[in-house]
Amino acid sequence: MRIHIQNPEAESIFPLTPEQWAAALARNPDMAGLQPSFAHDDAGFAAAIGEAELLITWTKVVHARFSQGGLKALAPKLRTIFCTSAGLDRLAPFAWLPDDVALLNNRGTHAAKAGEFGLMALLMLANHIPFFAQAQQRGEWAPRFGSVLAGRKLVVVGLGSLGGAVAERAAQFGMVVTGVRNTARPHPACRQVVAQDALDTVLPEAEFLVLACPLTPETTGLLDRRRLGLLPKGAKLVNIARGAVWDQDAVCDALESGHLDGAVTDVMVPEPMPPGHRLWSTPGMFVTPHMSADDPNTYNDNSLDILFQNLRLARQGQEMPNRVIPKRGY
Repeated sequence: MRIHIQNPEAESIFPLTPEQWAAALARNPDMAGLQPSFAHDDAGFAAAIGEAELLITWTKVVHARFSQGGLKALAPKLRTIFCTSAGLDRLAPFAWLPDDVALLNNRGTHAAKAGEFGLMALLMLANHIPFFAQAQQRGEWAPRFGSVLAGRKLVVVGLGSLGGAVAERAAQFGMVVTGVRNTARPHPACRQVVAQDALDTVLPEAEFLVLACPLTPETTGLLDRRRLGLLPKGAKLVNIARGAVWDQDAVCDALESGHLDGAVTDVMVPEPMPPGHRLWSTPGMFVTPHMSADDPNTYNDNSLDILFQNLRLARQGQEMPNRVIPKRGY
């Protein structure tokens, strides 16, 4: 199988390198017959894409090359696209994707890092760190006292690799975890799981709420002003999903009014945020620049192992678990 790996031009942190490819083959010797090419520019892409059967690249490359159509003309032999991202909402709607081309994400790559980040955010909120960070900037001594996580009630919206990892870490700290996802199928880290259409029933007990779901038409604006009002006074929020999953202005209003005690967000609209954006200065809001789940030391290694497992299952006539279902959006 001919594989082309297209890194974005000038990418310096997460480029997929020949050395990483060789190490992945050493871990997965049954993939030794794959024939890779590497490029980071237009000329390299043009030289390889006509013969490529599998393309490994970033969502922004796919968006730039194929979102307006014409994939078959550019890549007549292409049968699989593997994006080194878990969320592919940037590529929706998927009218550009031919039915006979499988689109894969790297769901699972982010789990360990996201779980640790989510736990860190919960501990930060339990100990009022957003408040103290802003007090420090003002040069203000303002003691507050926090409580341990054990016994506190947490609701996690989305139980995929990100939300599931956060739920597992929180459960290890003794939190009482309720999960929310498409169905009420149980999760080992959760005391209970409810379907998304029952979200309103669990928000009133959520001392902590973590958003970790994919962005789809069903989750856009999911945490709106009405649902924020269902949370108990003093609730704390973490968003590692997408900025469009919550109503940013409503969250800021709830923080300013004191209804919410604090929030940590790794995602926002727009990204990057311009100077003067409201999230920078809202009391109780702690912002990180969309880095919660990406570990440069393991990201590409994990991604390649996940890709190879998908290819291995395909060889056995099984479904590829990371294949994106266009009508579902993930």
